[in-house]
Amino acid sequence: MTRIFTKTRPATAGAFLMIFAGLLFALVNTIVQWGTMKMGLPPTRVAFWQYLIATLWLVPWIVLKSPEALRTAALPKHLLRVGCAVIGVQLWVTGLAYVPIWQAIALIMLSPFFVTVLAGLWLGEHVSAHRWVAVVTGFIGGMIILAPWSDAFTPHALYPVGAAIFWGLTSLMTKQMSSTESPATLTLYLLLLLTPINAGLALETGLGFEGITAGVLLVGAGLCTAIAQYALARAYSITDAAYLQPFDHLKLPFNIGLGLVVFGYAPPGSLWLGAALIVGASFALLRQEARLQTA
Repeated sequence: MTRIFTKTRPATAGAFLMIFAGLLFALVNTIVQWGTMKMGLPPTRVAFWQYLIATLWLVPWIVLKSPEALRTAALPKHLLRVGCAVIGVQLWVTGLAYVPIWQAIALIMLSPFFVTVLAGLWLGEHVSAHRWVAVVTGFIGGMIILAPWSDAFTPHALYPVGAAIFWGLTSLMTKQMSSTESPATLTLYLLLLLTPINAGLALETGLGFEGITAGVLLVGAGLCTAIAQYALARAYSITDAAYLQPFDHLKLPFNIGLGLVVFGYAPPGSLWLGAALIVGASFALLRQEARLQTA
């Protein structure tokens, strides 16, 4: 795959990789929802196997390519960052056990807005009026999708929101640590520490596959996660993040499409209004960030 994209224009290759990663993540979410919602697999077990398989595939590649990635002087920060990531993963997988995939994926897109709020509260970064408008607009979109005033609302829908918060914290710590830690080091320690913690959480319900079908699904989810993470990292390494952002938002229709085909989940009209507000507000945040970097 690497040889193919070295002969392709970076912009074209980056866009393709981003779309490919989005498709794979949509497939992973569909597998996870089928395993937890339809087959009754415990979410903790699904999360363990998904990231164990991804770790077994990615860690040797990272170590061979960047052996210096094992060196770090910030182990406590890595532990805190991974702790946030673990909570995010567990909340996300648990949410997929109860919440239609269209609602879960739309709500997880709130993460950048939580990053903005937390950057102001935790890191003391200046949050301009433009950013606050974007954040409020994004949260209004999230409320439209949640619809807590309707009879169809279930508290389980708050799981993806919680995942967005903790993945936002993870992103914030990644941003903070990137000044001293390389991307390879950040990825390596995330995977190495994530797996044993997930294993500990899954011990209560057991780690076994419980059948060939479940085993194939869990291994498939892990392999797709590993390939998608590689494609994502490769895309960001060859193309500017601002250019890639529109392609990242394609994950919404990908997940909705698979949810419709596999589960028959037809999202209501309110989803599109809420999603439009979230996507529009995220573009506004991105433009503001680009202007600040240019300045």
